[in-house]
Amino acid sequence: MVSDARALATRLADLGDAALARTLAARGVSPQAPWHDFFDAAEALLDPASIDRALTRLDRRDLLSLHAGSGSADGAVARLALVDQDGVAYAPVADRVAAAVVAAPEAFTAPPTAPEPASADPRSAAAAAERAFTTAGSLADVLLACLHTPLARTGAGPVSAADRRRLTDAGAIEFADDLEDLLASAAAAGLATPHEREWAVTEAGERWLEAPTSQRWATIAEGFRARLPDGLRTSGGGFLPPDAWPEVYPLDPEWPAHAERLRRIGARWGLFADAPGEFPWTAALRAGDEADAATMAPYLPAEIDRVYLQADLTAIAPGPLAPALDLRLRSIAVRESRAQASTYRFTAESLGAGMTEGETAGSMREFLSELSLTGIPQPLDYLIDSTASRHGLVRVRADEATGRTRVESTDDGLLEAITVDQALRPLGLLVLEGDDALSSRVARDAVYWTLADARYPVVAVDANGRTESIHRRTATTPSAPAAPPEQTYARLIGTLRGGHGTEGEDGWLERELEQAVRARAEIVVVVRMPDGSERAFTLEAAGLGGGRLRGRDRAADIERTLPVSSIVSVSAA
Repeated sequence: MVSDARALATRLADLGDAALARTLAARGVSPQAPWHDFFDAAEALLDPASIDRALTRLDRRDLLSLHAGSGSADGAVARLALVDQDGVAYAPVADRVAAAVVAAPEAFTAPPTAPEPASADPRSAAAAAERAFTTAGSLADVLLACLHTPLARTGAGPVSAADRRRLTDAGAIEFADDLEDLLASAAAAGLATPHEREWAVTEAGERWLEAPTSQRWATIAEGFRARLPDGLRTSGGGFLPPDAWPEVYPLDPEWPAHAERLRRIGARWGLFADAPGEFPWTAALRAGDEADAATMAPYLPAEIDRVYLQADLTAIAPGPLAPALDLRLRSIAVRESRAQASTYRFTAESLGAGMTEGETAGSMREFLSELSLTGIPQPLDYLIDSTASRHGLVRVRADEATGRTRVESTDDGLLEAITVDQALRPLGLLVLEGDDALSSRVARDAVYWTLADARYPVVAVDANGRTESIHRRTATTPSAPAAPPEQTYARLIGTLRGGHGTEGEDGWLERELEQAVRARAEIVVVVRMPDGSERAFTLEAAGLGGGRLRGRDRAADIERTLPVSSIVSVSAA
């Protein structure tokens, strides 16, 4: 009879690389696992501790079927390599399931069917929509901050305390703990992604910032549903009522806290209510339909497309400004308050920052004229002119002939100020003999942003001398940071496939002999003799090489050398 370890080794070897990688990832195997072949992998996966960890990843439905012996040859149980090709649990798995039934019998009982939620009352729906609107504004603030300066992550994953404080002080979030929930929502919808030790905004995130609030909500809602654990999903593409969530993964001690966090994130986006009842937009999403913001729209605050420009260089939005307009206004003004009515302030620095991103005096006047209910006040018009007249006095270009970066200006006083500015010392700016410009070995874009951060009126120019708009950071694509499992486990899979084969007896026999030699174990070796008879030897395995096994025969007190090709079977003494 073929052992479970051999059967599982054969099953693993028959999987394609992608399917094998998914199984390894599902079982939480380290890509640096010290396995030499599929037999090592099978024995490790059938280890009781490994099986117990796998059982915590099964939802109640899979646990019940596994306990009943009606496991499926596909699905989560098969993906975790707990059953054979016929859906029958391996003996070590059945043993651990039996132990789990004794330790936690309630995990193997069917929970009562959760009743369908009743419809929520209009007051609760209005509060949920208001909460979703506020959360969308907070996430927009976080993504905008991340576009300018990516959020640093600690080694454990959360955003650094300094960036949390920065966002809290800026009013982007009310509490520091809110940030991780917002970023989890953004990641689920593909708007931001953790890349190495920082969070970066994706191209989809940049498009989301310009979208109307209803579209923003729909993107987040569908991303939230798509990233729910499999145990919460229904066959129709929807999900279970939230009241049923805490009971879904009964053997996972961390699941209740995770389920509560998922529900909290959903509540932030107006999907779930504190009081009993379900909103129409949630009911549609839970049924598997597309997110329909039209049912939420009547409860959302009306967005406006006009502001009052004041002579004190402020703009007053008497209601929530449409996201695309808010985004552009904030590129040339500093938002001082965020509420139903928001205040923005124009400064030379904010206008200069807009020009750095490609705005001109003409484009700003055109935009503000269309946006303003009161025209452009004279003080603001003057500030635009004065800022534009100074902007570009410092020009940065790459010198292809020397490979260095040139910093030029028609204002000798500005060049002299740059030369002695201690904050710019890392650039290593030099005055070259016979040249009226400064020179640096640092790349053009780095020189540009260093000067811009030091508030010099700088522009970048291309090889033809034309002004070029450059951005501090290019958005990443959603797939950039996370390598697929097949790539993550490529080295380990290569090692497994290069080890002993799983076909026939030879691979298994050779592996057994290697393990015996490694452990200096005493084994019983059955050898087929030249006349066709079989003879058993009890040996202390000492070496294996050249197709021969060496070992000490204790009974005869001699060392024997046996051809591996003649060995019929090996067993422990």
